[in-house]
Amino acid sequence: MHTTLPFVLILLAAAVLVVVAFRIARLPPMLGYLLVGIVAGPHALGFMPESENTRYLAEFGVVFLMFSIGLEFSLPKLIAMRRTVFGFGAAQVAATMTVVLLFCLLYGLDWRAGFALGGVIAMSSTAIVSKLLSERLELNTHHGRQIMGVLLFQDIAVVPLLIIVPALAQEANGMMAATLAVALAKAAAALALILFLGQRVMRSWFHLVAMQKSSELFMLNVLLITLGLAYFTEFAGLSLALGAFLAGILISETEYRYQVESDIKPFRDVLLGLFFVTIGMLLNLGEVVAHWWAVAAVFVALVVGKTMLVAALSRALGSDHGMALRTGLGLAQAGEFGFVLLAQAGSLHLLDDDPMQVVLGAMLLSMMVTPFIIQHSERIARRLSSTEWTNRAMELHQIAVQTMAIHSHVIICGYGRSGQKLGRLLEQENVPFIALDLDPQRVKAAAAAGESVVYGDAARREVLIAAGIVRAKALVIAYSDTDSALNILSQVQELRPGLPVVVRTVDDSDIDRLKDAGAAEVVAEIMEGSLMLASHALMLTGMPLNRVLRRIRETRENRYNVFRGFFRGISDSETDDDMQLRLHSVLLNVGAYAIGKTLAELRLENCQVDITAVRRKNTRSLTPAPDSRLEAGDVLVLRGNQESLACAEMRLLQG
Repeated sequence: MHTTLPFVLILLAAAVLVVVAFRIARLPPMLGYLLVGIVAGPHALGFMPESENTRYLAEFGVVFLMFSIGLEFSLPKLIAMRRTVFGFGAAQVAATMTVVLLFCLLYGLDWRAGFALGGVIAMSSTAIVSKLLSERLELNTHHGRQIMGVLLFQDIAVVPLLIIVPALAQEANGMMAATLAVALAKAAAALALILFLGQRVMRSWFHLVAMQKSSELFMLNVLLITLGLAYFTEFAGLSLALGAFLAGILISETEYRYQVESDIKPFRDVLLGLFFVTIGMLLNLGEVVAHWWAVAAVFVALVVGKTMLVAALSRALGSDHGMALRTGLGLAQAGEFGFVLLAQAGSLHLLDDDPMQVVLGAMLLSMMVTPFIIQHSERIARRLSSTEWTNRAMELHQIAVQTMAIHSHVIICGYGRSGQKLGRLLEQENVPFIALDLDPQRVKAAAAAGESVVYGDAARREVLIAAGIVRAKALVIAYSDTDSALNILSQVQELRPGLPVVVRTVDDSDIDRLKDAGAAEVVAEIMEGSLMLASHALMLTGMPLNRVLRRIRETRENRYNVFRGFFRGISDSETDDDMQLRLHSVLLNVGAYAIGKTLAELRLENCQVDITAVRRKNTRSLTPAPDSRLEAGDVLVLRGNQESLACAEMRLLQG
């Protein structure tokens, strides 16, 4: 116990500090965990000794990662994307493994080591790439769908690779073939047993557990199913990860999938973080520095080689040069499952320490530069693709042709459900509009129906110019993404400062930022829903319509001030941001510092809170005066974020 606790404390302190720094820098936390392992591991500062218990605990991170992959495994989704997943994805994995195997044979490595390294290099980072594409609103673009299809196949391909790689560790060819055959037979038997028998009982069993209405029991059941099946497959001579993957597949077919995914996320993230720390501990910085030229060569070969290979395959599927380059750049890095396979190959002695250190260093570098590669992928594609400028020019020409004959129109950014409903209302009122959207399937379907929508990124200056922003009467951002909306607002302020812009958002947390950035109106979905609910209730109580309309107008003009903040409940604990405004009641008992003082004297505004009400006995004041003197038994209702409320409560009670 005395030797374990310091290790745990060092790990937690380093992980918290580094991950906070990486989140502030908007970099993936996974890289922070890797850095913790590198710096504090046995090959650097030596704070965290490498041990079998640590590696075994970290393996549970892979278990929960594979469980999450199984939860996302959807047969209808695979069927819909079958050409991309099983065509493009399978070609990418097979081609990458073949090229790596040939290079390894050329440099004198054993073919089994080459096969394992091929599987390692073939993987790309689902966690990093999907997050970056989502932030850039590129998941529904042509290259975004290709990238996600390939990543999905890689996630599936890692399952047989986790079975095949241990079989390669057998020294004699005959024994290896027999071991591989036995392993595949066991995997097929386990798959059949679990999927065919388990599928019949899983839904009814989860329904029975859920009927008990106990979150603790539900969570225990999830852990039992996940770890139980993982143990079953390990007992059968396979891997823990395979059982967890099958458990995820079973639960994904039930209606409890999303609840399970939410419950398992903390375990997965913490243990997966520990796994990446242990991967970082494997890296010997001394070896990497001593062989820096080899690391650099492998890094360049990895990034450039995968980019070219994936781009060539994308071109073979009919993509243009620009789209193919973006797809290649998105998949150029190594992936988290590559680390899993590399660690497995190292523990089975398929790889010597020197080549393993070189490959590990190159993989880490490739993941660290991924955010910058994807950020500049547009610029790289334009520079390297001779047809990219032509395609962009055609896109802008198409937008300009559609807007050339109209003026005083409305530009709708985003043509999802909200944008389409707005477009139909404008059409009924004979108000011209042009909609911009990045989903080619949606644009094609809507344009074929005769609707005024074109493919284009509203955050780009040239697209807004082509859409006729100088002649437009208003612009509406019809999707709720604050970062993208701020980008569009900055472009509008530069091109047409006086243009009214209406922005859609989810709640009140970003209203002030969007207003300050130039939005004329911010429509908060939760606030508008509450406002409509209140207006109907007021009219049903007999309040005159003109008074209800006046109250609605005043609420909107005051930026929904009366609605902002909420009393937090148990159901809000996992879903709401700690920085979101909330309401909090403070009772002034005898001896409280604030008793006898006025609200002005307390200077609660320094804690960045508002006083929305003061209750004294049976009287509730919604607009307390600054000179109001507080008494024992008063209840103050405060509004602010969690940190501000804690500051204000301490000042009221202790001074």
